[in-house]
Amino acid sequence: MSEMPDQRLLLVHAHPDDETIGQGATMAKYAAEGRGVTLVTCTAGEMGEILVPELEHLAADRDDRLGEHRRGELAAAMAELGVTDHRFLGGFGRYRDSGMAWHADGYAIAGDVIHENAFWRADLTEAADLLVEIIREVRPQVMVTYDQFGGYGHPDHIQAHRVAMYAAALAAVPSYRAAPVADGGLGEPWEITKIYWGAMSETRMREGLRMLRDAGDATTFEGMDPDGPLPPFVTSDEDLSAAVDACDHVEAKMAAMAAHATQITTDGPFFALSNNIGATAWGVEFYRIAKGAQGPVGEDGFETDLFAGI
Repeated sequence: MSEMPDQRLLLVHAHPDDETIGQGATMAKYAAEGRGVTLVTCTAGEMGEILVPELEHLAADRDDRLGEHRRGELAAAMAELGVTDHRFLGGFGRYRDSGMAWHADGYAIAGDVIHENAFWRADLTEAADLLVEIIREVRPQVMVTYDQFGGYGHPDHIQAHRVAMYAAALAAVPSYRAAPVADGGLGEPWEITKIYWGAMSETRMREGLRMLRDAGDATTFEGMDPDGPLPPFVTSDEDLSAAVDACDHVEAKMAAMAAHATQITTDGPFFALSNNIGATAWGVEFYRIAKGAQGPVGEDGFETDLFAGI
């Protein structure tokens, strides 16, 4: 225990690249500051869309080797962020990307065909136990995952939310499988002090869209009106709790995004937003508090540090 950093953050994500898009700057900032950062990825993203033509043969309906490739992309991205502790839930290949389809109303849903070991089909207690063991080993004070809708409805995001929240509850129960791991237990109980759900600020999103449209860009985040309805992953500012300013680390975040080359293209919406708006587009990351008390806040009413008050 004495070798552990004093402050430790655990992030639970569904696929490689989700972590970088959502919290890459925070991860880089905390890693640079010597805080513990542990990433748990629940699948290898085997069903993801492939944006690199010469790698299209890796797709699930062809060679079905995208997961192996994305494993390497994740390792490269974590190297850019300075994160050395990243794991797959239950080990690489334990759970497969469930895939998704688009609902007519514009959010993700489960597809018609789902692999038998898809994460969406995972037994909740079994999957949670795998995470309980990690929680009790790492002993994080703060955990970050998705909201109950998984941001935009992806079944793996929703399942990651369920598994993370259930595991956090089980990990704290003194009588729940508290024997040492060597004896078949899950380790000593640990209660996570603060849990956050990643979020996108409505104000920041509208400002960004407005700047893009004013610059003549009508295709980035196509269909989104700066003054109209926004998708469910955008959160009203009154529901936000924390805004971590990691603009000094935005270059590391963008490099990590570029490392996820099969999923994120440098001429796509993420880079377009950054190019038009600057570092704050992706360097300030927002959160909703789901467990624990909000700590001291800045002038805007947001915590500036996820460990605030601990």
